[in-house]
Amino acid sequence: MQTGRKLLTTTSLGIAVVLLFAVNMFSAASFKTARVDLTESKLFTLTQGTRNILDQLEDPITLRLFLSQKEATRLPGINSYAQRVRELLEQYARIAEGKIRLSFIDPEPFSEEEDRAVAYGLRGIGLEGDAVFYFGMVGTNSVDDQEVIPFFSPNREEFVEHDVTKVVYQLANPKRRIIGILSSLPVDGGMGMPPRGMTAPWAVMEQVRQLFEVTTLEPDTASIPEDIDVVMIVHPKGLSELTLYAVDQFVLRGGRALIFVDPHSESDQPGRAPMLSGASGSSDLAKLFEPWGLRLAEGKVAGDLRVAEQVRYSDNDGRAVVAEYPLWMSLPPTQFNSEDVVTAELGNLVFATPGILETEERDGLRVTPLVETTPDAMAIDSAQLRFLNDPTMLLRQYQAGGQKLVLAARVSGKAITAFPEGKPVVGEEQKDVGEAETESGEGKGGEEDVPHRSESQADINVIVVADTDLLNDRFWVRVQNFLGNRILIPSAANGNFVINALESLLGSNDLISVRSRGRYSRPFTKVAEIQQQAELEFRQKEQELLNRLRDTENKLLELEDRKQGDDGVILNAEQQQEIEKFRLEKIRIRKELRSVRHQLHRNIESLDSRMKFLNIGLMPLLIGTGGVFIGLQRMRRRRDTHARKAES
Repeated sequence: MQTGRKLLTTTSLGIAVVLLFAVNMFSAASFKTARVDLTESKLFTLTQGTRNILDQLEDPITLRLFLSQKEATRLPGINSYAQRVRELLEQYARIAEGKIRLSFIDPEPFSEEEDRAVAYGLRGIGLEGDAVFYFGMVGTNSVDDQEVIPFFSPNREEFVEHDVTKVVYQLANPKRRIIGILSSLPVDGGMGMPPRGMTAPWAVMEQVRQLFEVTTLEPDTASIPEDIDVVMIVHPKGLSELTLYAVDQFVLRGGRALIFVDPHSESDQPGRAPMLSGASGSSDLAKLFEPWGLRLAEGKVAGDLRVAEQVRYSDNDGRAVVAEYPLWMSLPPTQFNSEDVVTAELGNLVFATPGILETEERDGLRVTPLVETTPDAMAIDSAQLRFLNDPTMLLRQYQAGGQKLVLAARVSGKAITAFPEGKPVVGEEQKDVGEAETESGEGKGGEEDVPHRSESQADINVIVVADTDLLNDRFWVRVQNFLGNRILIPSAANGNFVINALESLLGSNDLISVRSRGRYSRPFTKVAEIQQQAELEFRQKEQELLNRLRDTENKLLELEDRKQGDDGVILNAEQQQEIEKFRLEKIRIRKELRSVRHQLHRNIESLDSRMKFLNIGLMPLLIGTGGVFIGLQRMRRRRDTHARKAES
């Protein structure tokens, strides 16, 4: 009997092992494409925008992944990333139903495949010995257009779907839409201040040029070509009446506009350090904004302590100090319009000394806020920034306004012209043109042949942003040079915001849901609130100390004026008592300041300990307690069962 049980047990274990291998082999073959994505932002699930682009493919596209397999196995982190890229491409091919052709190539050293990789422009990383690691992709379409990802950098792993989908989109739409750039800032690079020489284009313009054809418009342009789909205006300073008229008529005849204005542009400060700078350039399009029901608050910038960035600077004693700077703000997605495709799924946006957009009702027009501050924001006089040499001065004067301030908005609907009297006449040249038209009965061609529009036939579509600094690299992206290639590593979604806005104005939203899945900032809001409260209390105490110091110095000056005789340089008893009193008061207030700082750290450390316990220790403790409870329950039931059997 015992031998039979052993045989049955051994046989069962053998069958279990066979079934285990069989199930694993069957599941690997049958459920290879089955996945459950449990990440909050669905990082491993293709977005609807990607699916739409794949569904709309008309001609086949070939994607070639060049991956050095042997070298990848020696790099564990890279190997897992490479596996993810491979599986991602397989999803593309499966959803495209034959319109995506995949080719996986292993460019071994000194092989023809390696020569092909180099010819396509892929860059390999040199490893030990003569080994070179390739990890890039080449896409081609039916007319031999080519798009290349030279190297899948691990730093851009969270943007991998966007990068691949962008390649597919560009190959499927080889004819690019045209963006006209009208800017007084060097967004496209150019001659910088000595000793820098030539400056590179801003990262945002690199992204724009990857998706669109870009045409530069001169600042004094009198007409906007009809083949331009969207005009992007950046920091429009001192535009002529003719240029304003050209923009007005472009919008009214159906053109789209993306406009960046700024009452205090830190990017318009050649040769000066950011933040603690002097007078800055300001820009506005008040004449065009007025009929659109929009106005840039004159001489005001927005500050928001709740979402303020921390900055490092040197105080008067040369010490490095870190403080919150409310004029530089990192706005989370909760401050965006979740119903607009431009901002529906963006990560954080960084604004720097932005202006404030105010709205007025206009018949047939809608002004929709896209980005707003928190209710704790404050409108600050931009004139104060001209003499600002200490960021803490803003903290001492900071008072929450109690309402949100609009930083970016969309204007849509039926609009009227800002030039009801028609095209402005400027100078003798315009007078001559008018006389020529009278004599011949027709214009000289070009813009003169286009009739004046007093209102729009269809709805206009304009996006206005009250900040130009959000375009500047230093606020949202880190640029690295990798084997001769510029790699952009975003720390905020500013570039995505610009591309989203252009895509939206062009009427194409397929890439938006893909592009918007960038970095997500998850700050400890409670910790930030405690820090801000303690910081404000600290600044109030500091201001009190400074006020007392000033009063004491004034008192000493008064005493000096009263002194008489040749011993004027000798301090009298009253002065000595006053100085000693001030020293004691200064020591007392410094103790209070240290107490505030100490309490701040205690609150943060206490909160940090509680959060660590809740996130790390509580769940295992609950599971352990539950397991012990269930075990005790089973033991008790087992004892009760044995007791009942014994009684029977």
